[in-house]
Amino acid sequence: MPLWKAWLLASRPKTLPAAVVPVWAGCLLAYELTGEFDFRLAVLTLLGAVLIQIGTNFFNDVIDAEKGADTVNRIGPQRATSSGLLSRKSMYLAAIFTLLLAAVCGFLLFEARGWVIFAIGLPSLYLSYGYTGGPFPLAYRGLGEVFVILFFGLIAVSGTVFVQMGTWPWQAMILGLQIGFLSAVLIAVNNYRDLEEDRFVEKRTLVVRWGREPVRILIFIMTLLPALLVVVYQDAGCWFISALILSLIFLVLEWRMLRPDGVSSKLLGLSALHLILFVVAQNLCLVLTLE
Repeated sequence: MPLWKAWLLASRPKTLPAAVVPVWAGCLLAYELTGEFDFRLAVLTLLGAVLIQIGTNFFNDVIDAEKGADTVNRIGPQRATSSGLLSRKSMYLAAIFTLLLAAVCGFLLFEARGWVIFAIGLPSLYLSYGYTGGPFPLAYRGLGEVFVILFFGLIAVSGTVFVQMGTWPWQAMILGLQIGFLSAVLIAVNNYRDLEEDRFVEKRTLVVRWGREPVRILIFIMTLLPALLVVVYQDAGCWFISALILSLIFLVLEWRMLRPDGVSSKLLGLSALHLILFVVAQNLCLVLTLE
């Protein structure tokens, strides 16, 4: 495999919507509330979020390989470190370099919005490593979904809105929950697939702790809740209808693909698509409302 393909594989492109969508959704909400949009701040926020996501993926790849959580016999996509495509040293160096670039974006945002950016950024940078590494790896304690809802939902969305507006409107917290739930579906589906391997290496994900059926129900709930929460916004009838239709479609797909013995390999990509389409619906309905 060419070297560039190995790095692309390690960056896990299918997970990047979880970094892009919160910034996109947060910028849309800020524009809806103020009628203003700072392109420079939006780009810096987006770059920082994507770089932290990639750094997290690099750490995840190498640390899981060291702990035996990813092997060449895994069901899902090939992992760069465990398959020998990239060395452990190069993965660690790439992860650190990626987070340094994210820190540069954070410093430029700090100049615009002050100390709050450090309060958001420093824990995010640490947990890029601490998700799978350190003395209390969240992914190995069944806290992966909670981490995603908090950092890729509430903090990412409300932080984006704060960067744009300088305030913390309540709508940003609701939108953060919506994006967080849909992003957590990605983690839950991934862990649902990896149950047997994670159980073998004592990676105590929710599905390892609870079994597949309770997590299957949890995935259904996290798929539907974001659409139902749309009702709290004013003049959001268009978004509510489109989001509800999307949720029902993806609930049917999950019902068919989440089996007692595993999951269809297509569902992870479809879950990322749902996350994107949810914000596309937000975008289109905002355009219709403003016309």
